[in-house]
Amino acid sequence: MTLYPAEYTRIVVFTGAGMSAESGVPTYRGRGGTWERYQWEEYACQEAFERDPEGVLRFHALRRQAVLQCKPHAGHEAIVQLEKNHGSVTVVTQNIDGMHQRAGSRNVIELHGSLWRLRCPDHGVIDDVGERYTTDHCDRCGGWLRPDIVWFCDNLDEAVVDRALTAISSCDLLVSIGTSGVVWPAAGFPVAARENGAQCVEINPEETDMSYLYETAIREPAALCLPNLFDYKLL
Repeated sequence: MTLYPAEYTRIVVFTGAGMSAESGVPTYRGRGGTWERYQWEEYACQEAFERDPEGVLRFHALRRQAVLQCKPHAGHEAIVQLEKNHGSVTVVTQNIDGMHQRAGSRNVIELHGSLWRLRCPDHGVIDDVGERYTTDHCDRCGGWLRPDIVWFCDNLDEAVVDRALTAISSCDLLVSIGTSGVVWPAAGFPVAARENGAQCVEINPEETDMSYLYETAIREPAALCLPNLFDYKLL
């Protein structure tokens, strides 16, 4: 299959865990995922953080180190190339690893937060990139900083969800990559795109419960198919 970006006004690329797994980033749910080996109740919820902030931060520091051992793959790079060749591309991702930004993407909406940010409940969010945290306390109030991630039992940030839905409901091409898309708000994304008349393409080696909402399915890994998916010749 070939897509011609010049045919589209606004493009959204929606990515999930499968996109990062191709780079070697550990997945969290499913077979072999992190939560098969660790209890999320001990490391990935607000109650755990309140009980043992140092232990939770150590765990997430190990996650950061594991991610830094991985590199963006050819699929990430193809998305960056798409951005360079088209005036309006938005990446919406369920991933927290920052792999899109490391590849060079600039317009990224992170539904579930980021490993590379910390936040104080009273004084907002700070960037913190590296194997080790540069700080673990707020420099204004002295309180513990928690990873800026949507943990179990957390609500998604409504403003972030609104930005994603606005982009998707106004796009004319939605390319979904490496996600089952069965939970809210992801389950509503292809519906919102199709209501706007968008073409919807799913890239996933396996069929998903939401595949029926996509007009086209490519059953290949992203790193294999994305570099050859887009043709930038002018129409």
